[in-house]
Amino acid sequence: MFSRTVLSSCKRAPKASLLRGLATEASAVPAVLEVAQVDAALSKKTARPNLHTGIILNRSPIITRTPTAFEKAYYAYQARIHRALHNPFPYDFYFKQGSPLESRFNIEERRRERKAFGAPFGMQTGETSEAEKLAEATMRDEEEAMPRVHEADINSDFKNLQRRGQRNLYLLLQKQENGMAVWRFPQGSVDRGELLHCAATRGLEVECGNNMDTWIVSRNPIGVFHPPSLASTGGTEKDVVFFYKGHIVAGQVRPNRTHTQDFAWLTKGEIKTRVDADYWLGIKDMLSDF
Repeated sequence: MFSRTVLSSCKRAPKASLLRGLATEASAVPAVLEVAQVDAALSKKTARPNLHTGIILNRSPIITRTPTAFEKAYYAYQARIHRALHNPFPYDFYFKQGSPLESRFNIEERRRERKAFGAPFGMQTGETSEAEKLAEATMRDEEEAMPRVHEADINSDFKNLQRRGQRNLYLLLQKQENGMAVWRFPQGSVDRGELLHCAATRGLEVECGNNMDTWIVSRNPIGVFHPPSLASTGGTEKDVVFFYKGHIVAGQVRPNRTHTQDFAWLTKGEIKTRVDADYWLGIKDMLSDF
């Protein structure tokens, strides 16, 4: 009985080992192909992109925005509620009776009443004293408000930093690129081993001069732009531009004429009309709408 069992197992052993060998060889074929494909991909020399840095130099608003009709109505309503509910100001305690300061305060208070509630509130009753006449003449000379529209807006002077005081302005430079005049943010290349934010600061000084004080907000870029590859290079040479945010504190641009033809301080809407479609799609989300 024992010998019969041993003989039967010996007869089945070569067949089982043959099947296992065939299965191992069949499963090894795809693995060899995968290794060959990986080696082929690694053996190909991938071209490294050309690194560039750009500065989005911003001039922040210098005056407050003009309120809308709804905002004006809301503020006027709140002012009327405040004046109707506030306690009377004890001006007898702060001003000497009959003094010029008391007369000035009374005139200003009547104006505030008339502005909040309209006529007949705040109207003059009785004769006007000499102190009040003198105070009115003084206030008339002091209350000449500055215009909210600058001369640069009237003359369309895009180089003046005083234009469009209610909006954010950004510096754009006109350059020659592939034989065409294009508008771009200040931009420069990155040297080997150079930090990106250092390259951005250096590129700004090279293209715009050192006649202005600027502040680079962070060492981290706020956006990345991938320019389309040129047809002449066959699409193999690629560029990458890292943009940094900066603010101008004082001074003005003095462009390097070897790199730049012209410059302008523009709002977001004005930038859209000057740059090409690919550049606009890459930068529009980095700019403020106001």
